[in-house]
Amino acid sequence: MHVAHLSLTDFRSYASVELGLEPGVTAFVGPNGHGKTNLVEALGYVATHSSHRVASDAPLVRRGAARAIIRCAVHRDDRRALIELEINPGRANRARLNRSPVSRARDVVGLLRTVLFAPEDLALSKGDPSERRRFLDDLLVARTPRFAGVRADYDRVLKQRGALLRTAAQARRGSRSARRKESDSAFASAGAGDVLSTLEVWDAHLARHGAELLRARLELVEALRPLVAGAYAALAPTSVPATLAYRSTLSTGGDADEGGPEGEIAGERGSFDTQTLSTDLGKTLEERLRERLLEVRQSELERGVTLVGPHRDDLVLGLGDLPARGYASHGESWSFALALRLAAYDLLRADGGDPVLILDDVFAELDSQRRRRLAEMVAPAEQVLITAAVPDDVPPELTGARFDVAEGSVTRVR
Repeated sequence: MHVAHLSLTDFRSYASVELGLEPGVTAFVGPNGHGKTNLVEALGYVATHSSHRVASDAPLVRRGAARAIIRCAVHRDDRRALIELEINPGRANRARLNRSPVSRARDVVGLLRTVLFAPEDLALSKGDPSERRRFLDDLLVARTPRFAGVRADYDRVLKQRGALLRTAAQARRGSRSARRKESDSAFASAGAGDVLSTLEVWDAHLARHGAELLRARLELVEALRPLVAGAYAALAPTSVPATLAYRSTLSTGGDADEGGPEGEIAGERGSFDTQTLSTDLGKTLEERLRERLLEVRQSELERGVTLVGPHRDDLVLGLGDLPARGYASHGESWSFALALRLAAYDLLRADGGDPVLILDDVFAELDSQRRRRLAEMVAPAEQVLITAAVPDDVPPELTGARFDVAEGSVTRVR
């Protein structure tokens, strides 16, 4: 798979740009802040319908414009697809495939598959659980595009259920203030009686969609585990082994987002795997989610938030017997983040066809040994796109085409 052409209209700093691309290595070189990352960000957006730099679509549209348009021609084997995305902040995005409209923008997800390395990846090792959840879910969608729908359904249910819980929590606080005590009759008199019955309906929806997402994540972690270990060993051969475990709110005392006891990693309380699923009391994931929702019902009504489900789980990264977060050095944290991306690349490649590799200003962050090892590992990819501030940041192992980017102008020089 490779991108043969990229066209941008009112995307980020570009009023208009047209780029012809080819297989092999292409480097975009130029000072920071001049637009080189915007080019590869656009391709990442086509692949995942999200940016690796910002959480919302509004910053992607050039100042003064109402919308942004990304078009890219993707070649895979002997097939060619022209993908067009229209980004409309505050409204539904639109998509066209081979110049014909599709019913939903997410219907074109999966036609372009990318693996993107960026300085922000350090958050995979050092950041909050949300960064690692996003890594897993983006990879799920890249491998099986229908999970974009599963993810959207779960988020929709979570939002509706959260609104109900907030209503219930406010009503409960109001009844307490009025009567100086808590009772079911006081809660019901505050107008929240219907909320509890409606909450049971949303419990069922949350458990159904959450179970599908959770099972897919668990299976993905099992597939990633040996690939991450191998990639980490190649990047940091003198370090202790890298491990992965999945911490779920089904197996912790409450909230995986709040973490477990210091030092809790694979195999200890809170870790969860597919073998556990098949042997634990014969219950399905959906049944277990519904049970846990009932167990934490009172806490949820007090706090007004959903405490159980994949949205509060974590991918636990370990180095030897210790968690990477809090114990890994800066170099080890970088190696782990890179190992996760390399494992994602290997997994997608095993599914059929090389994804496009994007390395956004990564080499400047690495020492010489990690730079050389990473370059050697990605060089065989069908298409590698690199951004760098200066030519010397591009390793000699990745020599190829080069575009200079300066003040919004993109010029091919090699």
